[in-house]
Amino acid sequence: MNRHILAIVSLLAVLLPAPHYTAAAQTVGEDEQKVRSWISTIGSDDFGGRKPMTEYEDKTINYLAGELQKLGLEPAFDGSWFQPFEMIAVTTRPEKGRFTVKGRRKAELRYPDDIMVWTARATDKIDLRGVEYVFCGFGIHAPEYGWDDYKDIDVKGKIVIAMVNDPGYYDATLFRGRNMTYYGRWLYKFEEARRQGAAGCLVLHNTAAASYGWHVCINGHMEDNLALYDPSSRNANELAVKGWLHEDGARKLFNAAGLDMESALAAAKRPGFRSFSLKVKGDVKMDVSYNIQQTSNVAAILPGTDKKDEMVVLSAHWDHLGFGTPDETGDNLYNGAADNGSGIAGVLLAASKFVQLPQRPRRTILFLFPSSEESGLFGSEYYCAHPIVPMEKTAACLNYESIGPAPLTKDVVILGGGDSILDRYYIAAAAAQGRYIFFDDDNSDGWFFRSDHYNFVKQGVPSVVVENGLQAADPSKPDKYPMASWYHKPCDEYRDEWDLTGAIANMNLIYSVAISLANAE
Repeated sequence: MNRHILAIVSLLAVLLPAPHYTAAAQTVGEDEQKVRSWISTIGSDDFGGRKPMTEYEDKTINYLAGELQKLGLEPAFDGSWFQPFEMIAVTTRPEKGRFTVKGRRKAELRYPDDIMVWTARATDKIDLRGVEYVFCGFGIHAPEYGWDDYKDIDVKGKIVIAMVNDPGYYDATLFRGRNMTYYGRWLYKFEEARRQGAAGCLVLHNTAAASYGWHVCINGHMEDNLALYDPSSRNANELAVKGWLHEDGARKLFNAAGLDMESALAAAKRPGFRSFSLKVKGDVKMDVSYNIQQTSNVAAILPGTDKKDEMVVLSAHWDHLGFGTPDETGDNLYNGAADNGSGIAGVLLAASKFVQLPQRPRRTILFLFPSSEESGLFGSEYYCAHPIVPMEKTAACLNYESIGPAPLTKDVVILGGGDSILDRYYIAAAAAQGRYIFFDDDNSDGWFFRSDHYNFVKQGVPSVVVENGLQAADPSKPDKYPMASWYHKPCDEYRDEWDLTGAIANMNLIYSVAISLANAE
């Protein structure tokens, strides 16, 4: 569906019977003042980058609880603002800073230039002797697409190398074309490798196919890799080795095997590819330090009226990356002002509007701030396994993710829409703002799977991704802070010169949809 058709659809949405929308623009100045205050506070150095299970967690979650309480909301978890759960934080280092492998030739994979590895096991050491490396294409077992990279290959006790993304990224006739499936996600590669009995899995990084550079792999996994903790097994069922493999590191492995990497990658992109052992082996020895602590989701509720046993969830993860690798200026604090201070501000803004309504909505509203999104969506995964109301009673999850800074645009980009029951709500809400929806079917970067809403989707709860638009309302005011310039970098800091007109409009768009869902028949 092109933009012109969507503009017409948006006009029709105004003319046809549609859910009720409140005028959100009347307090734009007040909205911006509140949003700037929340972002500048939560994104300040005082909050230390909001890394879970550090001293800055308590400060962050207590701040959020305080803001929710000031708004007059109720604690969501049996009288508590917090939903605690156990996590393990693991820091892993290869002995001597490298893995040595040998096939036809010998090679060294150096950490972290060639390889970034970690584990989720509660152990002091990982010690695998003479482990074999196997190239498994994309590492996908997808019968519905007629694709099985694990056919006729035994990977038990071996280390799987799996390319990031899925075959559709390279061939539009495969899978869903550029609209990446969950099979393309690095988390899936680990899950499938574990199901296949592998000892480890290394995801072969490619900047274009991953949609982010190698620095993201390093910054996200150098220290304190987080995972949900199972005290009964001490996470012994997890892969011994998880990691990312740089293309230069992969080339070393293939050279050690006496094979041409480019030919192997090209073959893996075509149907009928068969995985194979590189016949390269080596010891995997890693020193592990870990600690097991509690972290917490934070949430408040606004009880509904006649449909209070049903719920609309508004969510935004509170965590970020804390301290990490310094940038070129020497700054090593990842403030996370946009990611996800802007999302936090969006939920708080919606909460402030809900409590001011003259009549409470029919359905209960949950204002949820999950922990540990950056490390694998763990907080929302835990909430979805332990929800306040059953998932079948959850009408939708409206997730606020990196929603600013952004100038005002004529359009609003929706990812995961086009066939969602939420489409009509977003079309009508955008039309009420004099804007239109562009349903983006290019999920080549896997963005649809990369935030907390996806755990709700896996449980059957409707959700889409709202992204900043592409068509500037005022072309003379370009976007000075495009996402690529600050994503997961120390420079993601609040600035007074941020243009938040688009961000505020998008926040109010989601709020309008929330009201309609909360009161719909």
